[in-house]
Amino acid sequence: MKKAVFFDIDGTILDHNNFIPQSTITGIHKLQEKGNFAFLCTGRSRAYVRNPAILDIGFDGIVSGCGTMIEFHDEVVFYKRLDHPLVKRTVDFLKEHHAEVIMEGRYKLYVDAEDFHGDRYIERLRKEIGNDLVPITGSEKDWEVSKFSCATEHTDMEILKQYLTPDYELLIHDIPVMEIVPKGCSKGTGILKVCEKLGISPADTYAFGDSANDLPMFEAAGCSIAMGNASDLAKKKASYVTGDLRDHGIYHALEHFELL
Repeated sequence: MKKAVFFDIDGTILDHNNFIPQSTITGIHKLQEKGNFAFLCTGRSRAYVRNPAILDIGFDGIVSGCGTMIEFHDEVVFYKRLDHPLVKRTVDFLKEHHAEVIMEGRYKLYVDAEDFHGDRYIERLRKEIGNDLVPITGSEKDWEVSKFSCATEHTDMEILKQYLTPDYELLIHDIPVMEIVPKGCSKGTGILKVCEKLGISPADTYAFGDSANDLPMFEAAGCSIAMGNASDLAKKKASYVTGDLRDHGIYHALEHFELL
């Protein structure tokens, strides 16, 4: 019986220094050679899934933007684009309440860099996606957005929650960052849509992750695996806790579950 295995990127496949253990790559290739499927399942929108070191591993598909886009063998099988009026209302509200906003889409990320006051993350984005990082202000007619991320250090979270909850799922991280995703979309719904596409039972799926936005993926998958470097909450919710990313955690877990 074929299995499908889903991997978060940040803190799972890749560390903060853009390091991927060779054992991770080897493990993914071995599970595919055994006839199983390997998918990325990331909160990053597709515009920010470009790192050749990740893509060259050769995943069977990508669930990106917290389930807002799904690809299988380079074919887009699902994409949720937010309506322009809703995007406009949302970004205006967030800016009015002093949130530092990134709008995320299939091809581009949108940010007013001056809002972030030299934040290194914006420089990292600029380095990785170049001209596809464009200003929010002045590009309204070209907006193509599937989710938002924002820094919330200077905002009233209760006001944000009250306004956003009717239209969005909110993923609140330990650091003052929130992901704002269309209602009905998550990493978990992405897994279920992949299962439907491939004719695989959710019971035959495995999910690797490390943080708050992985919890819907943990709930949907038959087996959830937290990295040793994961947040305490992710570890608490997981079926199994493996080693750290750098300590061959992915390979050892794949081996433990006899997927190699």
